[in-house]
Amino acid sequence: MHTLRLRIPEMGLLLVFLHAYQGFGQSSSAPAGIIGFTTAHASAETQLEQQFDHLLQARDLGNWMKRLAAQPHHLGSTYDHQNTLFLDSLFRAWGYQTRIDSYKVLFPTPEIRILELSAPHHFTASLMEKPVANDPYTQQIQQALPPFNAYSADGDVTGELVYVNYGLPEDYETLARYGIDVKGKIVIARYGHSWRGIKPKVAAEHGAIGCIIYSDPADDGYFQGDTYPTGPFKNPWGVQRGSVMDMPVYSGDPLTPGVAATPQAKRLSLDQVQVFTKIPVLPISYHDAQPLLEALSGPVAPPSWRGALPITYHLGAGPAVVHLKLKFKWDLVPCYDVIAMMPGKLYPDQWIIRGNHYDAWVHGAADPISGQVAMLAEAKAIAELHKQGWQPQRTLVFCAWDGEEQGLLGSTEWVEDHLSELQQKAVVYLNSDGNGRGFLGVGGSHTLEKFFNEVALSVPDPETDTNVLARLRARIISHDGANAPALDGERFVHISALGSGSDYSPFLQHAGIASLNVGYGGEDEGGEYHTLYDTYLNYIRFKDSAFSYGITLSKTMGRCLLRLANCDLLPFDFTHFTETVKSYVHQLQRLEQQKRDTAATVNQWIENRVYVLSSDPQQHFSPPTPKKPVPYLDFSPLLNALSRLDTLSRAYASYSREIEKIPPQVLRQLNEMLPHSEQCLLDLNGLPHRPWYQHTIYAPGLYTGYGVKTLPGAREAIEQDNWQEAQQQIHEEATALERLANQIEKLNHINKN
Repeated sequence: MHTLRLRIPEMGLLLVFLHAYQGFGQSSSAPAGIIGFTTAHASAETQLEQQFDHLLQARDLGNWMKRLAAQPHHLGSTYDHQNTLFLDSLFRAWGYQTRIDSYKVLFPTPEIRILELSAPHHFTASLMEKPVANDPYTQQIQQALPPFNAYSADGDVTGELVYVNYGLPEDYETLARYGIDVKGKIVIARYGHSWRGIKPKVAAEHGAIGCIIYSDPADDGYFQGDTYPTGPFKNPWGVQRGSVMDMPVYSGDPLTPGVAATPQAKRLSLDQVQVFTKIPVLPISYHDAQPLLEALSGPVAPPSWRGALPITYHLGAGPAVVHLKLKFKWDLVPCYDVIAMMPGKLYPDQWIIRGNHYDAWVHGAADPISGQVAMLAEAKAIAELHKQGWQPQRTLVFCAWDGEEQGLLGSTEWVEDHLSELQQKAVVYLNSDGNGRGFLGVGGSHTLEKFFNEVALSVPDPETDTNVLARLRARIISHDGANAPALDGERFVHISALGSGSDYSPFLQHAGIASLNVGYGGEDEGGEYHTLYDTYLNYIRFKDSAFSYGITLSKTMGRCLLRLANCDLLPFDFTHFTETVKSYVHQLQRLEQQKRDTAATVNQWIENRVYVLSSDPQQHFSPPTPKKPVPYLDFSPLLNALSRLDTLSRAYASYSREIEKIPPQVLRQLNEMLPHSEQCLLDLNGLPHRPWYQHTIYAPGLYTGYGVKTLPGAREAIEQDNWQEAQQQIHEEATALERLANQIEKLNHINKN
């Protein structure tokens, strides 16, 4: 999970902008008109949301966190299952129809972990975290899994060490300019600037035989501030656990791609799985990393590669020689999803789904329990409204996911298990994960952008005299200026596109269900992520001591749930989507032009260089291979599809605004069609080289991990100079947009008649 950061010097500037915004969206009540509601129903909805807010209690969030994060509760552990039963009991007590869906998933845990420096002297890494004073939860170290990377390969390797900075593809280009090759060597990379699984993936592609990942104090430690328990930042013993499964290929149980991991499922053998790392990989603390880095010689690292350890950073290779030995137990373990439903009155077969995972690497107070308790507060308040006589028009489904940390296992298996039913009934999936004090963060389907902006306008910010959207706009302006791309006119903020990293991925990118991922952060800095130190006491000291932003998340997602459940017309808006995709196409065109300009520049340099050297008969120069000319791609299918989509989207927006004039039978027809709009954007053949991902607009990048690639088929083909595939994917993406245009045309036809 990624969080925003706000430095103290920025606060004064931010307050200036907030002061300037005093007239903007000050009211915390819903606007007079709410998208998707008639005037009369909008007034009732406003009153309902006020009742909902009054039912939220911060002490509930604190009590639930204390209970859920009381012990380590990783997937397959005893306390994880106790939490399963506890969550189920809460939903049942509140009156929901509940069930626990279980799957058998592959989760390797470590048997052997050895990391030694054998030259120029001997050092054995401790590979353990240490309890700290004043936090008794950290004394439960024997109940916790030790630091490791799930789905690392087994291995026993010895080799010279090379420091590879963040381990990104461009870092290896820098090493090549220094004449350093990692083939047959072990690399050490620092966490950051990419998802962790990219680091061993790229290392293996360059011939490395092992990978070590550590958190440098420059990025995540004493350089940032006081370390835990004095302050929130990572202490010398903290280690970031995490999965390195190649999720950009597919998420979920590695042995059952595309199908649910039920007892009857046909499973791959371990040697058939494509998403394991090819080499052993191990995370370590900066306490253990320092002796390894200190033993390196070779060129001094470039300035941007240097961290904050009290050493001179060298690249290697050697004279440091490292021995890395890892062995895992490759076991199937149970994965439990808690599902709670409240049937709808008018549209019982239209589901509004809300999810957050509850499994953790250790105690997981911040990740994920802070989001889980906000969801529980929403469910409890909605249940109380139901007891008072209110009933949703559509069915509400609350989902507490297990196994997220290993690779979205619980949510993916559930989606694969219920795919056909979900594609018939699911309207929207609403996701959260960890949560803390700070600013609104949101990503999702751009058909929901207008809807969510209206929601955010109605949510009060607990630290300022404004709403959460105005505060976010003020922060964007203070950082990037009033013309920042994230801003939309004088009112709205553009939501981000979604890649991967949390449980929305199978819903959006495999099932084609419109999704939102929401959380708060930026003033909750720290180094507890996936460590022993992510405890209840850490959270209430440094993250959100009064759970005020937990309540704010509940208010935000509660409004989303209530409005989607109650609205007269589902609030999908296609104009925002169309404008956003136009910007993605323009990015592709610029990328193609950059490729063409680069090829021309390189070829011109080669031509000039050859001429100079060839004038000297003593020179024996073999010129590098010139770059092939970049062909011109035909973007007209995309541009034509967007032109048609633009016209149809504006027409639908005009019709749907006049909701008072739409007859009830027409509203029902529109509501039955609208949830399937996102599925129009799926390519059932999947993206190139990874058919599990079917969404043509949003996907995680093959080399970004969590980070999104928009129009991913064409974009990644252009990046890889695969021009034939790029042209093919342009056509596939245009075809998907045409399918959506056809769907909107049908909506417009229903409206006209």
